[in-house]
Amino acid sequence: MKILALCFVILNITNALKSTSFLTRSKTVLGASLEAILFDCDGVLADTERDGHRIAFNQAFKENGIDDSWDVERYGVLLEVGGGKERMTAHWNEVGWPDEILKEERQDKVKSLHLQKTDIFMNMINEGSIPLRPGILRIVDDAITSGVELACCSTSNDKAVSNLIKTLMGEERWSKFRIYAGDMVKAKKPAPDVYNMAVDEMGLDKSRCVIVEDTSIGLGAAKAAGIKCIVTKSAYADKEDFTGADMVVDNLDDGGVTLDTLNSLL
Repeated sequence: MKILALCFVILNITNALKSTSFLTRSKTVLGASLEAILFDCDGVLADTERDGHRIAFNQAFKENGIDDSWDVERYGVLLEVGGGKERMTAHWNEVGWPDEILKEERQDKVKSLHLQKTDIFMNMINEGSIPLRPGILRIVDDAITSGVELACCSTSNDKAVSNLIKTLMGEERWSKFRIYAGDMVKAKKPAPDVYNMAVDEMGLDKSRCVIVEDTSIGLGAAKAAGIKCIVTKSAYADKEDFTGADMVVDNLDDGGVTLDTLNSLL
């Protein structure tokens, strides 16, 4: 009888170990669930480029007596350059520098113009001139409820990104975001540096992350980082090549994008 009881105990222990092993293997095989969503800012959270940053750049030029203005078409071309300071430099290198900016002062003037542009842009956000894109709040709220981590990875000024999220989403949602923006990395998109920084600092598994972008430059950064990417088309989408994207939609609502959708991309 004692031998039989001992055999029963051993059998139960063996079955328990097998069950634990199965569960462990199942998590590995079924893979992985969504761990984090990494959003770009401009054009993704809000359609800010054409009717936000472009207007703010032009206002900064005007306030500094610079006879230059970027129309919608020209700004679309300049979006091929990542970063506002880099965008101004590339533009004036091509068309000629304004007489108001002395050669030896170019770098400092570009920096000051960019800071001024950022202040103008933040005032536009505070005034409610630029709304969030469809589906953003829904996905953000679902992610928070489900314990999915959130980050915003942008070439824009970090204060502008933070202000946009806090103002348009509210402080509670803003507190759930990690922000990687501006000059935190040396190489801007399409280099993958900002996404790699987010993954490293947040301790994320790239195979469990999805990036949300709106430009071919951003898509290039996502692919270079080795992370799945969904593209939500913005105002200049007709000029973009989204070859290599894991999914392309007009916006998160029209595309019917949910957390399950993002999870299916992994």
